[in-house]
Amino acid sequence: MPDTFLPPSASSWQASPHPAALGVRLAQATEEERQRALRALLRQPLLAARGPYAAEFGLVRRHAAWLREWLAHHPHWALRVDTELARLRKTPADLSDGTRPARDEKNDAPFSRRRYVLLCLALAALERSDRQTTLGKLAEEIVAFTAADPSLAAAGVAFDLTSRDQRRDLVHVIRLLLEFRVLLHVHGDEQQYVSGSGDVLYDINRPALSAMLNVKRGPSTIAARGTDERIAALVEEPAPTDDEGRNRRLRTRLLRRLLDDPVVYFDDLTADELAYLTSQRSRLLRLVETATGLSAEVRAEGIALVDPRGDLTDLGLPEEGTDGHVTLLLAEYLALRAREAPGTPVSEEALRRHMTQLIAAHRGHWRRGVTEPGAESLLVAQTIERLEALRLARRTADGVVPRAAIGRYALASNTSPTATENSGLKTDVADCPRW
Repeated sequence: MPDTFLPPSASSWQASPHPAALGVRLAQATEEERQRALRALLRQPLLAARGPYAAEFGLVRRHAAWLREWLAHHPHWALRVDTELARLRKTPADLSDGTRPARDEKNDAPFSRRRYVLLCLALAALERSDRQTTLGKLAEEIVAFTAADPSLAAAGVAFDLTSRDQRRDLVHVIRLLLEFRVLLHVHGDEQQYVSGSGDVLYDINRPALSAMLNVKRGPSTIAARGTDERIAALVEEPAPTDDEGRNRRLRTRLLRRLLDDPVVYFDDLTADELAYLTSQRSRLLRLVETATGLSAEVRAEGIALVDPRGDLTDLGLPEEGTDGHVTLLLAEYLALRAREAPGTPVSEEALRRHMTQLIAAHRGHWRRGVTEPGAESLLVAQTIERLEALRLARRTADGVVPRAAIGRYALASNTSPTATENSGLKTDVADCPRW
């Protein structure tokens, strides 16, 4: 018999996957890609087709239809995807939250009020610019805008950009625009501009520039004059008129908190939100876990969505160097105080005294400058700012209140269950361990 009629070998039969198994693997691969795409958008809501997030942009574009539907149906966020960029317009659950400002990624410096004003003025100047601009020209236009608007002076905002600090603030703004690829570096160095010895040339990315503002309507269409009223109008959403609409709004607010906040504490919720979360917790957490790959950690005090892959967090505890050691030691101290007297504020003076003791003990391997006068106050302020952003502490008029989740950093904790073992999806909150 000709060997062309011989049956395939046993090994070739084994190498062919079963259609059902292949379908399962394809479904798993699709789900993982969608999780990576959604995580990228939550981490970086403006993704450009070119640059450091090009791979993530490719995933978002591939799964754009699913992402648009999921985001519109659940947290009610709008997603725009085209050939140039992907823009997720996130409306936070709490518009008054000021604990997580924009940051200059190069040195982790948080944006101040002045930098935010500079950012808005820079966007206005870029809108009027040609295809290219220089840092010096942009600065001149910002100064002109400031001089022409008496309301800025009335609000205590003034720019002449002659001082080094003001030029440095403008450079922080430029770095943010470079990160979002609104500006594309052509030639020059920003530090030369700060020192007054040079200028920088940029290309302007028009699609990214037009997508920067996260609003539901144009600011020029708003008649309200007060800041709070104008901000509310920028993101105003239709008010529900029936029970179904009110439940949908509760669900939307809770999903936004779960997706955006490091920890959702039960005592931060309204009575209606807490009642809805109590009845729908399993469904909501399963929905978020499936879409993002995060793992829900339910405790008696609240819920944290843990990031096992470590690529979603936009702000974390520093892990190395002086800042990392300082943060962990101060978190440990606050966790101990929380265990001894839950809910009791720790005064700023007590924190500074403790920091002085830490400096004395660790000065030999911490960076230079920690022994200078006032260094303890600066270290405390920077550390508490980060802990507050991570919902591990809260500032009050009486001092700093350690929050429940900071118990993770206490030594010799009696409860250290894993997130997987204690997801709490099928248990009552009263049965969950405490942080």
